[in-house]
Amino acid sequence: MDFPARVDVHQHIVPPIWAQTLAARGLTSGGWAIPDWSPEGALAMMDQQSIATGVLSVTSPGVHLGDDAAARELARAVNEYSAEVVKDRPDRFGHFASIPLPDVDAAVAEAVHALDVLGADGVVLMSNAHGKYLGDPDFAPLWAELDRRAANVFVHPAQPPMTLLPGTPAPLADYVFDTTRTALNMVLNGVMDRYRDVRVILSHGGGFLPYAAYRFSGLTSTVVDRERKAEDIERDLKRFYFDTALSASPSALPALLAFAEPGHVLYGSDWPLAPQEAGTYYNRFLETYEGFAPGQAEAIDRGSAEALFPRLAR
Repeated sequence: MDFPARVDVHQHIVPPIWAQTLAARGLTSGGWAIPDWSPEGALAMMDQQSIATGVLSVTSPGVHLGDDAAARELARAVNEYSAEVVKDRPDRFGHFASIPLPDVDAAVAEAVHALDVLGADGVVLMSNAHGKYLGDPDFAPLWAELDRRAANVFVHPAQPPMTLLPGTPAPLADYVFDTTRTALNMVLNGVMDRYRDVRVILSHGGGFLPYAAYRFSGLTSTVVDRERKAEDIERDLKRFYFDTALSASPSALPALLAFAEPGHVLYGSDWPLAPQEAGTYYNRFLETYEGFAPGQAEAIDRGSAEALFPRLAR
């Protein structure tokens, strides 16, 4: 690909106030340092990686750092900063608004403000909010509001509520685990069945969900809840969308493409938390993969994202 064409749904922004807040508290993203970021640096990377538009989001630990009031203020500041970046270059940037879960009332209010006033392209949710997963019944008002707007929801992993493996930062192993954990929690608690107008994108190829999907459906229907049919669990699992960030590999792509519905796989880079060298590494696998059906590679790069973000098609 020799021109910027891709839509990158997994690209991060580092608003100064957010970086300063994390630094003051000695926080990282699961053991990985928060890198520097600028619009100019993002555009330079995008031009080199054939990315036309990056849909920006704040990574883990998100904006709720323990205090509800502070989380409301930080979410608003982060989202206003992101909206200004998009306003300056709407052709090159979009953004998922940060939501201060587990404060449900504030999360609903911020989602409404971000989508209706700031023009956000969707919202980003961490895979767990201080140990509460996204299928938690307490989060139903947020899902209902997002469903009414047929919103795009980007699920980014967070550090799970357990001790890290010694010498192993959460992004290396635990993030893919926590993405899978929250997705299964959403399906088993009926989120994906009740809220059918919301579009949920799972990071990093869905963790290991595509690989283990039929384990989940088969064991649920035969051991966990015999009242539920395996095909119903499979249907709800297949409602998810998936990005390719750090996951476009010779072993992961076959499982992902075998499981995902047509149009449900989207390009992702994970920059700058994943350096540009990592993007080049995974892009090479994506660009040389020989198992694509006709038109599938183009859909991953851009076409599937245009269906979720119609303004980018225009």
